[in-house]
Amino acid sequence: MTSPVKEFIRHHYRHFNAAALKDAAEAYVTHVEGGGKMLLTLAGAMSTAELGVSLAEMIRQDKVHAICCTGANLEEDVFNLVAHEFYERVPNYRDLTPADEKALLDRHMNRVTDTCIPEMEAMRRIEAAVLEEWVAADKAGERYFPHEFMFKILRSGKLAKSYQIDPKDSWLLAAMEKNLPMFVPGWEDATLGNMYAGHCISGDVKNVHTVRTGIEYMIELADFYTRTSAETPIGFFQIGGGIAGDFPICVVPMLHQDLGRENVPLWAYFCQISDSTTSYGSYSGAVPNEKITWGKLGVETPKFVIESDASIVAPLIFAWVLGW
Repeated sequence: MTSPVKEFIRHHYRHFNAAALKDAAEAYVTHVEGGGKMLLTLAGAMSTAELGVSLAEMIRQDKVHAICCTGANLEEDVFNLVAHEFYERVPNYRDLTPADEKALLDRHMNRVTDTCIPEMEAMRRIEAAVLEEWVAADKAGERYFPHEFMFKILRSGKLAKSYQIDPKDSWLLAAMEKNLPMFVPGWEDATLGNMYAGHCISGDVKNVHTVRTGIEYMIELADFYTRTSAETPIGFFQIGGGIAGDFPICVVPMLHQDLGRENVPLWAYFCQISDSTTSYGSYSGAVPNEKITWGKLGVETPKFVIESDASIVAPLIFAWVLGW
């Protein structure tokens, strides 16, 4: 069956970033069809951009095998799942005055570019649901990762009656159903992380370590990478920059240089979608070859950088991989 998106890209995307998109998509398919696994990293506000419309299907069809995301992307997919009808779009966001922004604040509408997340219907609703899990785990002396708490509330069904989008468009719901390996570094920077800190200060949660974070995620990632790479190559598909990308890619040099392990496979594919200015002083803007010097990628690793908006580029690549 002919893929309309694939045929359009093949015909029109011939040069510059367009050609890089096509080449990266072709190499992605070659990697996974050859038995390779793909770790996807998610920075920025891609959940609020509703990347789940295509990413959820990538997860269901085993085109993505692990995800490293920011705490914001972890929670904002669920915010959208339960409060989509209360979101507001602000097409003229570039023209807003400080007074306009203050008016949004007064209505408890938190703006992410052209989209406002409603505090009460989204953030506070999820806070109430996950707080029950935090307190229960705390009282039982149990500890879980941030994504495990989110999986718990989704798996419980307590939010199901509140869904305001088609559940198939929630990437986190798809990840929960697949029990996908997840890594969420720097979770404390997210809205729920701030709320968790508040509940620790107020005494609702007695043990701050009830939520596992950071270093323990790296230990889990090291175990995942060691076990998986022993059986098949692992690729690295990076959306945006920052901690979501920098944290997981470092597992390879950590295993090799810090633990002194030999024969640690390098990442077998690398693609980054970024609009960061190319710069050797910036991780997000560094060209892939710089990663060779850090023991992350090899000379022969397929490497791609698409300097464009991920909200445009990622769905096109996913559509190519899915054969849409």
